[in-house]
Amino acid sequence: MRHAAIAFVLFGWPALALDVESRVDNFELLDHAGAAHELHYLSDMRAVVLMSHANACPEQADAVAALNAARDAYESGGVAFLMVNSGDARGEITERAGDFGIGSPVLLDEAGIVGASLGFTHAAETLVVRTNDWRVAWRGAPGGLANALEAVLAESAMPAAETLAAVTGCEIAYPEATVASYSDTIAPLLADNCVTCHRQGGIGPWAMTDYNMIRGFSPMIREVIRTRRMPPWHADPAYGHFANDRSLEPEEVRTLVAWIEAGSPRGEGPDPLAELDREWPTWGLGEPDLVIDIPPYEVPASGVVEYQYPRVVNPLDRDVWVRATEIQPGDRQALHHVITRFYTPNPEAEGGFGRRGGGLGGYVPGSVVRQYPPDTGTLLPAGARIVFQMHYTPYGKAITDGSKLGIYLHDEPPKYQLGGTTLVNTKIRIPPHAKAHSESKSEVLERDVLLYSLLPHAHYRGKASDFVAHYPDGSSEVLLSVPNYDFNWQTSYVLRNPKMLPAGTRIVHTTTWDNSTQNPANPDPDREVPWGLQSWDEMLFGAVSFRYLEAEETDSSEGFARFQGSSAGE
Repeated sequence: MRHAAIAFVLFGWPALALDVESRVDNFELLDHAGAAHELHYLSDMRAVVLMSHANACPEQADAVAALNAARDAYESGGVAFLMVNSGDARGEITERAGDFGIGSPVLLDEAGIVGASLGFTHAAETLVVRTNDWRVAWRGAPGGLANALEAVLAESAMPAAETLAAVTGCEIAYPEATVASYSDTIAPLLADNCVTCHRQGGIGPWAMTDYNMIRGFSPMIREVIRTRRMPPWHADPAYGHFANDRSLEPEEVRTLVAWIEAGSPRGEGPDPLAELDREWPTWGLGEPDLVIDIPPYEVPASGVVEYQYPRVVNPLDRDVWVRATEIQPGDRQALHHVITRFYTPNPEAEGGFGRRGGGLGGYVPGSVVRQYPPDTGTLLPAGARIVFQMHYTPYGKAITDGSKLGIYLHDEPPKYQLGGTTLVNTKIRIPPHAKAHSESKSEVLERDVLLYSLLPHAHYRGKASDFVAHYPDGSSEVLLSVPNYDFNWQTSYVLRNPKMLPAGTRIVHTTTWDNSTQNPANPDPDREVPWGLQSWDEMLFGAVSFRYLEAEETDSSEGFARFQGSSAGE
């Protein structure tokens, strides 16, 4: 959502230029190939070289040649090399990267906040950053880079930093940076994008109640935006469009960060956050048609709790069609996740399980309500046994969890039965200290389907994940790419417009794990990690939600075209 930026101060961002010995704040950006890069993740290197990049600059070719030569000479000695582009489109950068022979990642600074904070005013400006204290050791033109790196690695006296006149690259045209009105722009932006979680009783750790709270937390807001921890949305925008996209537009990021860096001025006007009169319902979709109490469980203060599998009999005496479900957690800190399944009893079947069964959604951080696509539903039979997989994580306090399942029903049977599949690889083995170990699982669709959503799942070592469709004609398409997977936010990515996948399509789900010491969430980097239910083991698990298409829906060219988008989710 965009808000009018009503500016009362105009300033040039490069005024924030970093001199030698200035500290470089952490950031995370995607590169032109779609990989995520966090500056402080490179703490196991001795230095990081950052060079500004601009596609159309004639001097860029010489700068790239100098950077490539430095990389060839010093990368093995513990130096990382990154370029930062604050203005060009990703496709153009990718195309020109091949033309120029660029061998280093080009980071996409779409909002312009990173390049500006580094003080880059011209293409080919170069910084050398020490990783032991994250301070600028040297800045200047590419020609002086080798001498600077020699000094950093030898821990000897640094050559003098060069003046801007030594850098001959083109001037970088940053988007206009303005300081917006708190009352007219900043508060409404936060209300629309953040307050759902950051409110009294919400899942956020603090509530955005008024200007004073925002000002007090402004440095943290700037940090989590620069490192892409907030908003909690992890899909690469180059692939697909999603109905539940929580990301901010680049101009919104720029507006919010500029306001914070200007001192978070209050300005004139009312405080919309203090005056926010919004009722937050107990249930996200209103009162459910059926509420089922999950049997309570005593969670100890410490130790390991094995997965619990309480069962409840469907209390309804008739078959019903489910249109949505919601899990209301009893204790958000203790309850890690819930997966809900149902089955019909059959004493003659092995284990008493019957022929009919299915899922009723679940709960993970970031995903509470499961609302089925229009005209679809799941048939819940009378007398079905509902089974809950409950994963608890003790947090130092003994509690009793009393979670609930809310079920919303169709008044009439829907046109379509919602289905799907899961791509699971239980044979994964992640080597000790591997920074990026990938494995996959695939499945071939036997019928035409209409794809609704994709959900990747891993544990503490999860680093990245994607789903790729390989079509019968030999072409392929990335349906979803999550380059910076976050175990704390397990999102089901709902396509804005469902996508038709023809019979014979192979869906490949790949997950990459970081089992190194650079992963701060890693429980034990010395361990070869297998598949397992507990979070210190790992999973390759991808949920794919779809319905089967009937022949008459795709037989005609008109019907087939109705489901075809130019890319996933469009």
